[in-house]
Amino acid sequence: MELKGLTDKTILEISKRKMEDEWVLAYRKRAFKSFQKQKEPSFGPSFSLDFSKITYYKSQEEKMVSNWQSVMKPIRCELQDLGVLESEKHLDGMGVQYESEVIYHKMIEELEKKHVIFTSIEEGLKKYKDIALKYFGKIVSFEENKYAALNSSVFSGGSFIYIPPHTKLDRPLQSYFRINSRGMGQFERTLIIVDDDSELHYIEGCTAPTYSDDSLHAAVVEIYVGKGSKCRYSTIQNWAPNVYNLVTKRALVDDDGIMEWIDGNIGSKVTMKYPCCVLKGDNSEGVCITIGVAKKGQIQDTGARMIHLGKNTRSKIISKSISSNGGNATYRGKVDIKEKAKNSLAFVKCDTLILDKNSKSDTIPTNIVRNNSSTLEHEATVSKIKESNLFYLMSRGLSREKATELIILGFIEKFRKELPMEYAVELNQLLKKNL
Repeated sequence: MELKGLTDKTILEISKRKMEDEWVLAYRKRAFKSFQKQKEPSFGPSFSLDFSKITYYKSQEEKMVSNWQSVMKPIRCELQDLGVLESEKHLDGMGVQYESEVIYHKMIEELEKKHVIFTSIEEGLKKYKDIALKYFGKIVSFEENKYAALNSSVFSGGSFIYIPPHTKLDRPLQSYFRINSRGMGQFERTLIIVDDDSELHYIEGCTAPTYSDDSLHAAVVEIYVGKGSKCRYSTIQNWAPNVYNLVTKRALVDDDGIMEWIDGNIGSKVTMKYPCCVLKGDNSEGVCITIGVAKKGQIQDTGARMIHLGKNTRSKIISKSISSNGGNATYRGKVDIKEKAKNSLAFVKCDTLILDKNSKSDTIPTNIVRNNSSTLEHEATVSKIKESNLFYLMSRGLSREKATELIILGFIEKFRKELPMEYAVELNQLLKKNL
């Protein structure tokens, strides 16, 4: 089934196919009205999308399964070639979305006994309505930007995760997203609740083949981190250079909670993504470590946002940008320490590596401190690879290419060391292909 063009009928058909409750359809309708009224973002790169030409829903699989042998063989073989099946060995659970639907989902039995919920967003909204009504659409409002409203209108697929109180997972949960068609729009919606005194590491991976037609990825991620809890959200997005990657991600952090965003952006034509921590609780902490890699024809407009509301809150943003062959990798971020957020501390460090004279990078920070007891530090560097450093490494027997590669890997070491080993190796391979 395939739905193209953005109309009331499209939204109704998506909801009908998913057999949603009336409250979900009503939410979609309100969001669509908001989308129609909103303008494009007033900041960031300039681009134009023809919403009438996008495919908003496409599915080849009829239902979600927990056995790979039940997945259509061509799709299964494709995911196997991408290494998705192999990675499941290192996880506590995995979900896979292909085009618009989650086609595979499985969690180890031990977590089911602990009452951990890890399923598709559709199943979550149906089976766990009380949780959904409390959190869904509360952390990210569809009224705040055009693409959050678009996602809220036509969302399909994504993860629904609930970690009960006093529960810590030994290994990560992972979702993998694949766009495989021309002119496709993917609008997954993820809702994660890490209840009090619990811990979760969630990993997300994304890819798409290259076509001449543009595709759109407009996701929304909402995360609630309870008292004394910790959530780490790691993602490496390797979209093809024909994909517009426009994502809204936000976490609300309660007392003594910790939220960590580890956010890598390697591919896409245009990326606009600024993971956010709202540090609501006293003594809460937010961390965002990002990397944006842009080559010819690519714009990576990435960064982070930290909003300090509680007392004694702490935030850290570390941004690494690399631009080559005429690419544009820009940091855009905001830190806002509110008046009541006494004795808070924020640190921002932006490092840019420009590999040639045709490439570009900007640092566009907004830093606000609204009380006298808090501190905000900001550092920024822009550099090129020095010939003296290349000469030194080449004198030790390395080729110029290998010497350049070694310097780049050293530049992003802070990001790489936050990834599980197998994903750090994958990142190395992606960088070799994209620089």
